[in-house]
Amino acid sequence: MRQAMTLTSSRVAWAAATVLIVTNLYGVTSAHADETPSVPPGTEATATAPVKVDPNDPDLKLPEGATLAEPKVLDIKQVVEDEGGEERREDTNADVKFALQAEVLFSKDSAKLSDDSKARIAAIADEIKKQNATRIRVFGFTDNLGSSAHGDVLSRQRANAVQDVLDEELNDAGITYEVRGYGEQYPIADNSTETGRKKNRRVEVSFPRTES
Repeated sequence: MRQAMTLTSSRVAWAAATVLIVTNLYGVTSAHADETPSVPPGTEATATAPVKVDPNDPDLKLPEGATLAEPKVLDIKQVVEDEGGEERREDTNADVKFALQAEVLFSKDSAKLSDDSKARIAAIADEIKKQNATRIRVFGFTDNLGSSAHGDVLSRQRANAVQDVLDEELNDAGITYEVRGYGEQYPIADNSTETGRKKNRRVEVSFPRTES
């Protein structure tokens, strides 16, 4: 009897922890950047090196009478970038992601948006409405110049500024936001050149796409 009660208590505790985690992630209608962000989805490090496969291994052969599964289309990424590289759009089967270079949104070392940059963000809000998205990620990034601590703060402030405009444009209490600043982490280009650093100074807005 005591063992059964212990198991029941463990299950209740596990369920409560699960509810707490889900509430923290999706329960806030509008929230600013987390000061201790986790790894952006899709960029997690691989635990081990890829396993080398021997194509002649007999264990890879189909057993007698077995058949292959029906073929399916894998996730395809389509990338569109304007001529100056100021704005980049990535589409996959599951998500849409916009990456805006910091220079087109903010002045140097600033998190204040210009009127022109607000218009760019409003255009992204229109796409969010088309996709009927209710979960939006806004992530800020910097290059590796200056201190890491300063980059963390600046990227977080810039992500917050973009989220504020999206929240105003969408005006939907049913939308939840995940807003984070990653500083110099997760560069998409070489930080040893100004061209690369310019690409790394960015704010990304991503959201699920409508299923077709």
